[in-house]
Amino acid sequence: MEVDHHPVLKHSLHTLVFRSLKRTHDMFLSDEGKPVPEDESALRIKIACKVHDEHKLVKDLPPPTEAVAKLAAKTLASNKPVGPQVHVTTGHAYPSAPGVPLSPGTEAKPRPLSNEGIQSVVEEIAMKKREVPTGASLAEIHRGTRDDSQALILSRGTQQLVPRKALMTIKPEWHAPWKLMRVISGHLGWVRSISVDPSNEWFATGSGDRTIKLWELSTGRLKLTLTGHISSVRGLAVSPRQPYLFSVGEDKQVKCWDLEQNKVVRHYHGHLSGVYAVSIHPTIDILVTGGRDATARVWDMRTKACVHTLGGHTNTVADLFTQAPDPQVVTGSHDSTIRLWDLAAGKTKAVLTNHKKSIRALANHPSEFTFASASPDNIKQWKFPDGNFLQNLSGHQA
Repeated sequence: MEVDHHPVLKHSLHTLVFRSLKRTHDMFLSDEGKPVPEDESALRIKIACKVHDEHKLVKDLPPPTEAVAKLAAKTLASNKPVGPQVHVTTGHAYPSAPGVPLSPGTEAKPRPLSNEGIQSVVEEIAMKKREVPTGASLAEIHRGTRDDSQALILSRGTQQLVPRKALMTIKPEWHAPWKLMRVISGHLGWVRSISVDPSNEWFATGSGDRTIKLWELSTGRLKLTLTGHISSVRGLAVSPRQPYLFSVGEDKQVKCWDLEQNKVVRHYHGHLSGVYAVSIHPTIDILVTGGRDATARVWDMRTKACVHTLGGHTNTVADLFTQAPDPQVVTGSHDSTIRLWDLAAGKTKAVLTNHKKSIRALANHPSEFTFASASPDNIKQWKFPDGNFLQNLSGHQA
């Protein structure tokens, strides 16, 4: 049996695509230009959502109370036209309905107005604007949650009750531009910490070269170099009541230096990793340190005992400060949280989680009851005692 082998025609890709497009066009040509049929259930849901969003305050109002009904009747009775009736007409005719020809009564008849008539029209327009109530005030009036006097005030708009004040920005006091006075060199590594003496005569710096240097503030001359740390010095604090200088470092050590003898007189042992921050309480003889072990430790200066171990952070405690009023200890951590601590109980009073990135520094305001926190995302200002957020301080680009 012989089979005829007909050759198969091979078309180019362009020809096949064109044929497919032509078939598609022929198939849907009859439906071109026809509107898409609406789904009745979807349309009902759309209208119901729109009504709920725009009219939910006044959609289902209870019947007005007796006091509100009396007030409304009294208000309507007192709304009598004031002054002469003035009809303002324009230069254009206005028919009574579409397709109705103009009659002598609908033609425009310009007429000059007197000063009294213009004033009465202006007063009438202003009164109508004031008497338009808001949705919130209408709901409160119908619910009967306010007395007659408050309802009368609210029915004329909330702007009459609480007038808005213009925002005022506080301008900072001008001072002369800062100028670089002096460059002091002497450290062999990064300067990681600095603290100024309360008497304003000298300041101390701690560096990655494991030394602490004391400098004269007026001349910048090196006065003293203290050695004893075996790693970078990350924090310094000068005591305002005793001749002591406290230093912390990445070697897990917390040292107390006697500046009269220029030597270490106390060690505070307890941190399990590097210590990054130190602060002296302004009124009590205690010391607070924080570090990479995610804890802040409260030390008795004299007995060297650890009074509290403030645990709760899940990452490095980067900075902290102390103050006399509660909360007396504030810590900032790389876990992006700030904690306000109850020093007497040794427990967290509040946790602030507004930052999205790690906290790098904290600063307490000297006169206002506020503080600021710095993070790679921005700087935020907070208000004591509950840590209420005040504002973002933006401007840094990195």
